[in-house]
Amino acid sequence: MNWHRVLLCTAACMAGVPLAQAQDPAEKLNMDLVGQHDLQGRSAYQPVVHAQGQRWIAYIGLHGGSGPNVLTGKTEANGTAILDVTDPQRPKMLAHIPGASGGAQMVRVCSGSELPRADKSKVYLLRTLGNAAHEVWNVADPARPALVSTVASGLHGTHKNWWECDSGIAYLVSGVPGWRTSRMTQIYDLGNPAKPVFIRNFGLPGQQPGASGPVPTELHGPISTGPKGKRVYFGYGTSSYGILQIVDRDKLLNGPKEPTPENLLYPQLGRLDFGPDAGAHTVFPVLGMDVAGSANKRDRARDFVVVTSESLAEECREPRQQAWMVDVSVEARPQVAANWTVIDASGDFCRRGGRFGTHSSNESFAPAYYRRIMFFAHFNAGVRAVDIRDPLQPKEVAYYIPAATDKTDKRCVRIGGAERCKGVIQTNNVEVDERGYIYIVDRAHTGMHILELTGPARAIAALK
Repeated sequence: MNWHRVLLCTAACMAGVPLAQAQDPAEKLNMDLVGQHDLQGRSAYQPVVHAQGQRWIAYIGLHGGSGPNVLTGKTEANGTAILDVTDPQRPKMLAHIPGASGGAQMVRVCSGSELPRADKSKVYLLRTLGNAAHEVWNVADPARPALVSTVASGLHGTHKNWWECDSGIAYLVSGVPGWRTSRMTQIYDLGNPAKPVFIRNFGLPGQQPGASGPVPTELHGPISTGPKGKRVYFGYGTSSYGILQIVDRDKLLNGPKEPTPENLLYPQLGRLDFGPDAGAHTVFPVLGMDVAGSANKRDRARDFVVVTSESLAEECREPRQQAWMVDVSVEARPQVAANWTVIDASGDFCRRGGRFGTHSSNESFAPAYYRRIMFFAHFNAGVRAVDIRDPLQPKEVAYYIPAATDKTDKRCVRIGGAERCKGVIQTNNVEVDERGYIYIVDRAHTGMHILELTGPARAIAALK
């Protein structure tokens, strides 16, 4: 008897997934599948998991495209998938909010009870609408989302927003008419999401209206430590000429707002420019780290930002994309302290098809993993768990590469005039919740997988 297949069937059936979707065995180390959902075969980008009373709800931003919604019987443009993951073995689709051209890739969620001036009975979803707008929805009943407000519209670019639930400040990645880049920052006060208040536009000098000369690389996304941490970390670029910018939050919000070069530089505390082979897709602060094993007092309580570059080309036709541990303890002079990547030869990944290389990291500050383990979406190499307790020597401790299914899309390249296509996993984004579950979503239509650490890797985390 094929016991691997029996076990695979058990996991698949418990998750409500037909065996036909789980024929090829997953590859894994110290990480197991708990449950999965096909997301109606839609290409997925950002997952966020939010506790709502006794329930855990997953909100998933989707790439562009369209498909039938089995809940409504209608064909809908890809937008936002909403699933109940309270029982991670049996995730249940509750709703799909249709999107627009370009999908609705980015989602953030804040409860009204957290926000300073919001309706305390509501739960708010901030999302992009294609490349044209940012919206807020009430998802207190996640099966019946209702539009609350359109924060900004008439744009020509959107992407990885950030929302401070304790203050209500939102940092929106936008393409504002008149600015010289398709992605910069609009800052709004969404303390009352029904009445958005514009604060300012922000970007790198040279991106503002009326500037001349070369245009600096576009914004990919910010992450803020909020009013307590007083810093905002901006990542610019994807796979080349990336920029990590460290900004004083108070000066950003309260300083001079006219977008002159001097005013744009006013809140900047430090900046690290990467070369042509590295971008800054995700910049995740890991602050107050002790360098493991060091007796040197100067190695204690050091601050780092994990910078993740994005692979863009199929079948390794680009420089290797990886993650960088950047020491920002001296903010005026950030420096690369270490790097981490998966080696192609460990799984012959360059020949599997699709993209191989990093794309993004988790963005949750969940205590179980913070300062301990980072998770990286690595396209055809699945999700990788990396021990960062010694930030100078990050070490992989677990991975999971899902099995392809009948919904997995093909990725094609043209070689010598002939097209070659392969159906291949493309793990695009990863997130964790405060229970310790790991959520990965797939760019190639394979859906969402809910995972948990096992063995030595689980022992590193502060899991109950």
